[in-house]
Amino acid sequence: MISTSARLLRLVSLLSARPFWTNAELARRMEVTERTVRRDVARLRELGYAVESDPGPWGGYRLRAGTRMPPLVLDDDEALAVTVGLREAALGGALGDDQSALSALLKLRQVLPPRVAARLAEMDTALVHAPRSDAPQIASGMLLALTDACRRGERATLTYRDREGRASTREVDPYRLVHTARHWYFVARDVARAQWRTFRADRVLRIRTTQRAVKIPDPPDPVQLVREAIPAGTYPVYTTVRVPLPMEQAVQLIPASMGVHRPDGSGATLVEIGGHTADDLARYLLSRATPLKVLEPDTVREAFQRRVQELMRSM
Repeated sequence: MISTSARLLRLVSLLSARPFWTNAELARRMEVTERTVRRDVARLRELGYAVESDPGPWGGYRLRAGTRMPPLVLDDDEALAVTVGLREAALGGALGDDQSALSALLKLRQVLPPRVAARLAEMDTALVHAPRSDAPQIASGMLLALTDACRRGERATLTYRDREGRASTREVDPYRLVHTARHWYFVARDVARAQWRTFRADRVLRIRTTQRAVKIPDPPDPVQLVREAIPAGTYPVYTTVRVPLPMEQAVQLIPASMGVHRPDGSGATLVEIGGHTADDLARYLLSRATPLKVLEPDTVREAFQRRVQELMRSM
């Protein structure tokens, strides 16, 4: 005889498979009595499953959407499909700053049966995520490791490679992961320097938790911290432009993930933006299709003027 827990899972699976079952049908499929089915349905209702019933000799049960989400029962192929889907959602930034895809992926991978985990490992070696051409590649395993470190609330040892290629190891107190339009950033407190830092996730070489719990009494706003850190050396070229729009509208025109905004009077905004080359910045600014003034540097201003002239000649 199978255990009650296993029988309840089997019952949920059957109720999820089709809209309606009679009591007799469920009893035959589960190889139990109809009285046992009625008792198991009562237990499911106590657990928060919304199971409706129809009375009479031809009555039966149906499962509708309830107010609480019950545990899912997935077969091997379904578990693999969900895991791969969450992996691609996390890598592609489909949810923006939301950490739900990473959190769900971490939970699911921790409870996968060994046979499914082995198939997923095989797929990880074959599947390649194609990011935007201007975005770095990052392994899903590293994102999961950083997410796990944030969830644990433990001090960690971080090995990191800076933009010059120099590697260093330091102790950090992990806090959050933030996704911008281009990068993932790991926000943590540098223990030795006693200051909050942002680390490009694609430059993290290794992270190991120390099992030493830490409390963060007054954490910063992680998104604002990343926004402030973006112009501190992420890109080789920067430009400052004046947009004739109030700050709220300027942020809609040039997202906060692309630059740092500050008001310039009541009707204008100064925006600092970074890029790989002056021409890249000029092309991006021109794509905004809004009058603006390039304040500095001269290289970006000249590249912007060249592109405007080329556009005028082509008309």
